[in-house]
Amino acid sequence: MAMSNIDQVTSLHKNNELQLLCFRLEKNKDLYAVNVFKIREVVKYDGVLTIVSHEANSLVEGLITIRELTIPLIDMRKWFFYDPAIPNKDLRNYTVKRDKGEDDIIMICEFSRWTIGVRIYEADRILNKKWTEIEQNSGFGNSSGNGKLVSRTRYFDGRLVQVVDIEKMLVDVFPWIEEEKNKEMQNIRQINSSKKILLADDSPTVLKTMQAILNQLGVVHLDFINGQKLLDYIFAKDTDINEIGLIITDLEMPESSGFEVIKQLKGDPRTKHLPIVVNSSMSGNSNEEMALSLNADEFISKSNPIEIEKAVRDLML
Repeated sequence: MAMSNIDQVTSLHKNNELQLLCFRLEKNKDLYAVNVFKIREVVKYDGVLTIVSHEANSLVEGLITIRELTIPLIDMRKWFFYDPAIPNKDLRNYTVKRDKGEDDIIMICEFSRWTIGVRIYEADRILNKKWTEIEQNSGFGNSSGNGKLVSRTRYFDGRLVQVVDIEKMLVDVFPWIEEEKNKEMQNIRQINSSKKILLADDSPTVLKTMQAILNQLGVVHLDFINGQKLLDYIFAKDTDINEIGLIITDLEMPESSGFEVIKQLKGDPRTKHLPIVVNSSMSGNSNEEMALSLNADEFISKSNPIEIEKAVRDLML
C-alpha cells in the first residue's frame, strides 16, 4: 500500500485538510493514526531481522532490509509501554503479537530526514479530515501515554482515533539525536533584536527543543500549541504587529495547519510583510515547494539549531 502523491497532499493542505492512516496495535483494539505524509508505504515483511541489541529494554528490534534499503525496526506497542523515567524496564513482553506464521506488518515512515520501519498489528483505512476536526489532547504536554498521543479525532462510526506523536518516538528511540542538537546549540550566538518571534507547534517535544534554541539565541518568543492560537493572537485587537519580527510554524497542527497560517498572514495587508519560516519534520523537496508556493520565506528541517539561527539572522525584521 503506497501513500499519497504530492499533488494530492498539496491540495489537501491548501484546503486545511489532512489524511490519516488508521492502524491497530492489537486485534480489534484501539485505533491509532499517523499523517499519511509521513508514511512511504505499508508492507508485509517476512525477511530477515538483524538483531543489533539483546538488551531487554531496547526499543530497536533490529535492522530490516526492504528494496535494498536497510532501516531500523521499532515496535510501536513496545514504545507505548516505554517510560523514560524507568529506562531499564523490560519491554520484551510488549511487542505486537501475531499468530504463528503470520508476516509482520510494517509502516515505512519518512520524517525528520529519517527512514524507519514501525511494526503495527494491522493497517486499517485512510481518513480524510479537516484540521478543525482534530482535537488537541487536553493536559497539553502530559497527555495520555506520556505525551505519546498528540491529538484525536473520530472514525467513520464515531469511535475514537488517537494521533501518535511520531517525533516523540524518534527522540525516545534515538536519544543521541537530541544530544547532537544540544551540542550544536552551544555553537549558536545571540541575536540582538527587540522584536518577538511567534512559534507554533503542536508537539510538546518539538516546542521544548525550539524554546531551548530560541532562548540560546536570546530572542523574545511567544509559543502557541497550534496555528489557530497563533492567528488569534496576531489578529487580536491589542496586539501590536510592529513588535513581531518573525513567525516560525509547523505544518501539521490541529484547528489551523501551518499552510492555513501562511495563507492568512500572507493574504492580509497588515501582516503580509512578516517573514514566515516553516519548521517541519515532513522532509523532502515536496514540502519545501509547497510551503514556498504559498509564499513562506524559508523551510527548515525540524528544529535544526544551525538552520534556525541562520533563518533568524537572515529574516528577522
